[in-house]
Amino acid sequence: MLNDPIAEIARAAGVSQPTVIRFCRSLGCEGLSDFKLRLASGLTGTVPVTHTQVNTNDSMLELGAKVLGNTASAILQVRSHLNRDTIDRATEMLLAANRIEFFALGHYSVVAQDAQFKFLRFGMPCGAYTDPRLQLLAADVLREGDVAVVISSGGRLPELLQVVEKAQERGAKVVAITASQSPLAKKADVTLIVDHIEDIATHLPMVSRILHLLVIDILAVGVAMRRNPESIAALADGSGEDDAKPARSTAPGVSTASPLSRLTSHSR
Repeated sequence: MLNDPIAEIARAAGVSQPTVIRFCRSLGCEGLSDFKLRLASGLTGTVPVTHTQVNTNDSMLELGAKVLGNTASAILQVRSHLNRDTIDRATEMLLAANRIEFFALGHYSVVAQDAQFKFLRFGMPCGAYTDPRLQLLAADVLREGDVAVVISSGGRLPELLQVVEKAQERGAKVVAITASQSPLAKKADVTLIVDHIEDIATHLPMVSRILHLLVIDILAVGVAMRRNPESIAALADGSGEDDAKPARSTAPGVSTASPLSRLTSHSR
């Protein structure tokens, strides 16, 4: 029912389509879309487990609920498919790297830049490249002991595949954050899978970008936990007005003053 159109639901119930809408509104819902979202949330006890398409006739409340619900659902799906061995291998590879270079294009450029910011906070030599020409130049100077982290939703862009080939020719290792079964996933030394399909014909790739940011957060926290305690404590010395504010609780057991919370914050 969650994915059935109103005509199919009305036919199955033996009523008219307006009756279906009136039923939804009698329960306090804005319409059928809002009813589906609330039903899905009730079935799981948390958030919808299916992707709900955004429609042009959605109210702002329905639109907001769908965007947030789809994002939360996608995050839970990625969590359920996390591979501990793969994360461990990627983390150890980053820890042992002489230098880390992050590569991404288009909407995912911000993910590479966010990763660079996080790892620079550790004092680890790294860079972020989002221009195809600069990417090839950067890959060409990689050496054995370096790591290239390539970020791509579809994993099929020829520019990024060239970066992988060039990096491996130079003896560097490649960590990919991309879709399973993609050419990039098959070429990389270690692949962290993020499978999410978005309707990019009508909408920007929003959810998948967030998923890639979260995978970077996982790697950053993993590296932080395995480094020397002194290097983690050093994060507390970061500059900025936000750093000087008193700690406030954002969730049970989480404080904005925590060094690890600085790594996973996307507000700066």
